[in-house]
Amino acid sequence: MKIIILGAGQVGSSVAENLASEANDITVIDTDEQRLQDLQDRLDLRTVVGYASHPTVLAQAGADDADMIIAVTNSDETNMIACQIAYTIFHTPTKIARVRAVEYLSQKQLFAQDALPIDVLISPEQLMTDYILRLIEHPGALQVLDFAGGKVRLVGLKAYYGGPLVGNELRTIREHMPGIETRVAAIFRRGKAIIPEGNTVIEVDDEVFFVAAKKNIRAVMGELRRLDKPIKRVMIVGGGNIGRRLALTLESDYQVKLIDHNPERCDSISKEVDNAIILLGDAADGDLLLEENIEHTDVFCAVTNDDEANILSSMLAKRLGARKVMALINRTAYVDLVQSGIIDIAISPQQVTIGSLLTHIRRGDVAVVHSLRRGAAEAIEAIAHGDRNSSKVVGRRIEEIKLPAGTSIGAIVRGEEVIIVHHDTMVEADDHVILFLVDKKRIPEVEKLFQVGVTFL
Repeated sequence: MKIIILGAGQVGSSVAENLASEANDITVIDTDEQRLQDLQDRLDLRTVVGYASHPTVLAQAGADDADMIIAVTNSDETNMIACQIAYTIFHTPTKIARVRAVEYLSQKQLFAQDALPIDVLISPEQLMTDYILRLIEHPGALQVLDFAGGKVRLVGLKAYYGGPLVGNELRTIREHMPGIETRVAAIFRRGKAIIPEGNTVIEVDDEVFFVAAKKNIRAVMGELRRLDKPIKRVMIVGGGNIGRRLALTLESDYQVKLIDHNPERCDSISKEVDNAIILLGDAADGDLLLEENIEHTDVFCAVTNDDEANILSSMLAKRLGARKVMALINRTAYVDLVQSGIIDIAISPQQVTIGSLLTHIRRGDVAVVHSLRRGAAEAIEAIAHGDRNSSKVVGRRIEEIKLPAGTSIGAIVRGEEVIIVHHDTMVEADDHVILFLVDKKRIPEVEKLFQVGVTFL
């Protein structure tokens, strides 16, 4: 696939890295020549220096025969204009744009084909807000990912001493939880993937990914670790787009405090919220945190634009007694450094955003893609089409499907029914199949599995 990426910032670079490793023809446009050179030194792609919305620059990048344009510059306006030009001049089939401003996103009529012809809108702030909300809903989880419109969830958590399943074989899950269906999709032990078998024993500190119907998630989590107490008090640091959205969404169900150092921003947010308490101050001020009862805070969530501020304030909050701390971290090196240390959860915007983009890039009928473990693994929701003659999955039992090494099928959603699969489960046409891949390089093989043969067409 020939793809042009506009913007070589953190999201653009992350998208380029993911796609270049999958044999796509990638060109990246940016005004920063050094940034492009750094990308070219690391990845097999082309670069063009210039303004992403200029027709001559797009032409130089090969927009005449591009399959897709992904506009992820730091300017909403540039992204929107570039998509308009790609549609009008170059007739680009698929146009994806990152748009952050709520003022644009709230005007849905703006993005119709006869107005701004953008096929897919990506709002990282909204994706991040939804992601953090799911983590707050499930205390103890490292990742919570939705499939099939929320009917199925994939949850990653760390196994602790005292969990009923720890030290036992996976085949004993049914004995521990009669009537509750779940499947362990993957286990990461000391950073290495283990493909789960019936005789696999869960060890302390294993990172376990399991799939289950949404209603059963809490029961399954209780088998792997002591359930954390429900969350009541949340402290948010940063009143930007993410912090503001979190405060507005959480304030009806939790006791919310938001800290920001900008007086105008604090004043603006205080006029929007009903119950949340807005505090003007520095989250790295220990006296302020103690004054606001940090030791009774269930979740401390730092979501400013400054990685270092997020990390340091979260470490301080943890030392002063906050039960769980989350930090928004843009730099991948920092994420790996702090995850599972003092900071409970390091949230990577690139990892959350990339899945939304990959959904529209995968071949075959792929409904959802989630990036896992900093991009090393993926969870995919693919839709099965055709019949036994035209499809490699429809009309076949799970044990008959030739899955690539390191790939497992965890669940099938059929209409409103959630089926946790076993070796003899049959795949039917229009099933939504939830797959887990520990090796991203196997994605093209999975895509081929879900492509329909000529006989069906």
